Amino acid sequence: MEDLHRDASGLPADTRGRLAELNDTKRRARCGPSGRATEVQHAKGKLTARERIALLLDEGSFSEVEPLRRHRASGFGLEANKPYTDGVVTGWGTVYGRTVVVYAHDFRIFGGALGEAHAQKIHKIMDMAISVGAPLVSLNDGAGARIQEGVTALAGYGGIFQRNSRASGVIPQISVMLGPCAGGAAYSPALTDFVFMVRETSQMFITGPDVVKAVTGEDTSHDGLGGADVHAELSGVAHFAYDDEQTCLEEVRYLLSLLPQNNRETPPAVPADDPADRRCEALLDLVPADPGRSYDMRKVIEELVDDGQYMEVHERWATNVIVALARLDGRVVGLVANQPQSLAGVLDIEASEKAARFVQLCDAFDIPLLTLLDVPGFLPGVDQEHGGIIRHGAKLLYAYCNATVPRIQLILRKAYGGAYIVMDSRSVGADLSYAWPTNEIAVMGAEGAANVIFRRELAAADDPEAMRIRMVKEYKSELMHPYYAAERGLVDDVIDPADTRAVLIRALAMLRTKDAALPHRKHGNPPQ
Repeated sequence: MEDLHRDASGLPADTRGRLAELNDTKRRARCGPSGRATEVQHAKGKLTARERIALLLDEGSFSEVEPLRRHRASGFGLEANKPYTDGVVTGWGTVYGRTVVVYAHDFRIFGGALGEAHAQKIHKIMDMAISVGAPLVSLNDGAGARIQEGVTALAGYGGIFQRNSRASGVIPQISVMLGPCAGGAAYSPALTDFVFMVRETSQMFITGPDVVKAVTGEDTSHDGLGGADVHAELSGVAHFAYDDEQTCLEEVRYLLSLLPQNNRETPPAVPADDPADRRCEALLDLVPADPGRSYDMRKVIEELVDDGQYMEVHERWATNVIVALARLDGRVVGLVANQPQSLAGVLDIEASEKAARFVQLCDAFDIPLLTLLDVPGFLPGVDQEHGGIIRHGAKLLYAYCNATVPRIQLILRKAYGGAYIVMDSRSVGADLSYAWPTNEIAVMGAEGAANVIFRRELAAADDPEAMRIRMVKEYKSELMHPYYAAERGLVDDVIDPADTRAVLIRALAMLRTKDAALPHRKHGNPPQ
């Protein structure tokens, strides 16, 4: 900046001079610590905080809050190193024209580590998001608590966690992992609604590889311990994983387009080019009538939803159940579906947890639920029982029973035992239940039922196998025919599969004004 005439206090003597100084100060704040620091960030395959915000938000929409904030700590050389922003960029902008609040760690400054001033900036922007009812997106790339600031840094994380919890179910919260996130810092993303990760550059773990090796003797890498694929496939911590930041942030934008601003609004509706009364003839061949044959439930979903487009959540974790957001006639719905291609679509511990959390999310943000059933039951086994399948399965049951949004059940084929009840049956509160003529609703499969009911007769028969075949046929004809549940009012209608899309859209339109309330209480006590 050119030399300016200054007064006795050292400030420029006139307003124009002070404005020039302000502009120069803000320019330096935007540029960051140095060009070299930016080069190092890019060499790691990572964008800077401001570059990330520019990709996330609509062009030119970002308004920054506290760009000139500096820390006030001393000791360990901090008093001589007081960069603007203190390592986090905060503010708001728009995504497809709707307000979104954002904060982004700047790894170039203190490695993105959180200190007192850094935390206060995040607290302020989180409070703002809650008060105005706007989604909160965090772009995480930080080294955890700033060690030089001690306990004040830890207290800063406590304030973030408290606000994450207060905002839960009030505004959508999305965490985008674009670098390291270790120790207590990892709990903030875990408290949010969605976690995005980028392969090779983002990791999440409570204790790093060095500590793990020292304590347990296990030798692992940062990615092997807490990389994107680990959390997308094994732990279930990450809902989405992508190869690069640009794709990741574009998908965050798409997700935001499917979510409401807050729990007092409905998700945005868009004009639909896909006809509401479109017949889905392909469904007649996609799902085999033989309950023992597999098929891909994703293809069924593609036939039903607008333009075949949907956003699957947790695509690679607990793959025996599918949860996704899509549109029917331009309006957002949440889909929960068994996947016969994976473990025959049974419910197990992880599938129950995955589906339960998604049901709770949809209920919190007024997203109608569509449940597609083809489930042979809960997965049997010692590991499942000892792992707590009872309490984990109860999470899904609790989530459905507690949900007040419009709920529609569609039974494609098998619906056996407790899994049928848990997957939003009429008895637990589904508003409407439809079935295809291929449906089989029963306590268990016909083979197993015949073996139990007729075990004495089979043991005494001259030809047990011939008798078993006859008894299976009898059980099916008496208790498992396609109209058994409909005759008893447990299914509202048995429909032509090709008409499914039209039936669902009409039903959802009717249910749009549904008004349901839970008993007055502070909160429930869901199974853990």
